[in-house]
Formats: sequence, structure tokens, C-alpha cells
Amino acid sequence: MGFTGLARWINPPTSGLDLITENIVRNHHGLKRGRWNLSVRSYRSTFGSIPGLQVPSERSICALTMNDNVFVLLEDPAAPTRADVLAGVQNMIPPAEGGPLASAMVPPHYRNAYLTLRPPGALEQLLGQLNARWVPVRQVATSSQRPQGTGQQLLVEGNVFAIGSDWLVRVGNVKLAGGAVKGMLLEAEYLPLPVLHSQSADGTSELLSNMLLSVLPNIGDAKTVAVAVSDSQWEEVLWDREEEERQNCEIISPEDPDDIFVTGDEGLPHQKRGDWVGVDRDRRSAFLIIGALRSEGIL
Repeated sequence: MGFTGLARWINPPTSGLDLITENIVRNHHGLKRGRWNLSVRSYRSTFGSIPGLQVPSERSICALTMNDNVFVLLEDPAAPTRADVLAGVQNMIPPAEGGPLASAMVPPHYRNAYLTLRPPGALEQLLGQLNARWVPVRQVATSSQRPQGTGQQLLVEGNVFAIGSDWLVRVGNVKLAGGAVKGMLLEAEYLPLPVLHSQSADGTSELLSNMLLSVLPNIGDAKTVAVAVSDSQWEEVLWDREEEERQNCEIISPEDPDDIFVTGDEGLPHQKRGDWVGVDRDRRSAFLIIGALRSEGIL
């Protein structure tokens, strides 16, 4: 698995999937490797319906199922982002001068929490067992309402292609619960690289953008949008409190200049947690897809 880029084709014709398939097979000598199937469900809280409880805004959940994992993005608009808290800590008066301790600035949770669950269906089961105050999005809630059934489901259905030994390309139609098609998603994965730091401010990669553009058929008035996340945004959403506390407690041994077993590759980059590898690649891919669909108001 490798570094991945995403794009939206907003106005494809009804034959869009067939046109892209023909272009990949004929012009890129691509081979079909299987089906690309995703499902997305969205929920919102109903805490405001509790008598006597005032909430500034309701929270939302988007859950994307990919293979055997469910990637859950929980958002609380009233909570601060981690970047805001870190900026406040840096600008506050030091404790030695009468300021508060840094630990006092840390909230119980940040605006976004991004979780990985398994098996599929576990989230709905948990909400049902807890009798939690969450309802599917676009469902009218009353003061006594509880979750019924599953959330608003959106499907991505298409194919996966291999181009040479370096590329995997996924293309699929975005289908609403009623069957209406809302454009397409295109995903290109460059297998040789587990991570690629873009020089552009928005995090887009010219390498991946060119590949995604090349698989699109030559159709006039095609509206496409590249979906990208900057490194600072990735740091925010992929942050892990337990992992950070563990790293802070680790004792790093100093290097011994007289060690005869030093191989000379200590300064080279190593694969680390959060790179575009394994389930971490799927986590990043799911976050890009959720962000793209939410930005258009589809979720």
C-alpha cells in the first residue's frame, strides 16, 4: 500500500464508469483487480431534546465502512481543535510567573475524534445497546426518540484497476440511499511510496493529480475537484493521545560513536505509524472521502 490521492468528478454522464474503464484498459493497459465498495452512514446527537440541558450545538458522526474496518469521525463543533489548544499553551504566561499549568489548558476532548472500529455494524450495535441519543441524519427527532435502524446510507460502487506494478486506481459512483447518483470518486494509489510530503500549501500532489487526470475520459465541461489535506490537518486528525503519552515516557539511549555495529543507515527515514501503509492508509483514504462528501453537503 502507498501514498494515495483522491478526486471528485461532479458531473459525469450515466456511462462515466464505463468510459473510465475503457480509458484505463485501452490507454493505460490497466487490469481489473476487483470491486470497490464503500458505505457511509451519518448520525447526529439529540442532546438538546433532554429537558433542562442546554447544548451550544449538536455533535455529528460519519462512519465509513471499508473492507472489515469502520472509520468513525466524531465532531463536536463546540470543542476546540488541538491546534488552538497548543497555540494557547505557547502564548500563556509561564507557571513560574503566576500562569496556569499547561495541563489545565487541555480539554476533555478536542473537536474531532477519529476512530477505527471492527467488525462492520459494531457502531450501530453499540448505540443500540447504550440507548444513546443519536439519530440518523435527515431524520426528524422528538424528545423521546432513540436510534431506529441504521443511519443514512451512502454507497460507493465501482472497480479497482492495476496499472503496471506501481499504481492502483479505484473509481466508483456515489449513490444516495434512494438510488440517485451524485457524481464519482477517483482514487489513485502510488505503491512505491508510503508517504509523500507535498510542497503545496493545500497538500495536493502533482504526481497523483496527473494520474487522476489521465484516467478521466476527454469530455467537455467535466467538473473535477482534487481532494487534499495539508500535513497540519493530518497531524490534527491522526493525533493519538495514548501514543503521545507513551512516546513522552520513552527513554532514548544516546548513540555510541564507538559502536562497531553501526550500519550507517540510522539517519534514513523509516516507516512509522500513520504512513500510507496497511490500515493507516485506509484511515487516511476514508478521511479524505468523508471530507469530500461533507464539503458538498452530500453527508
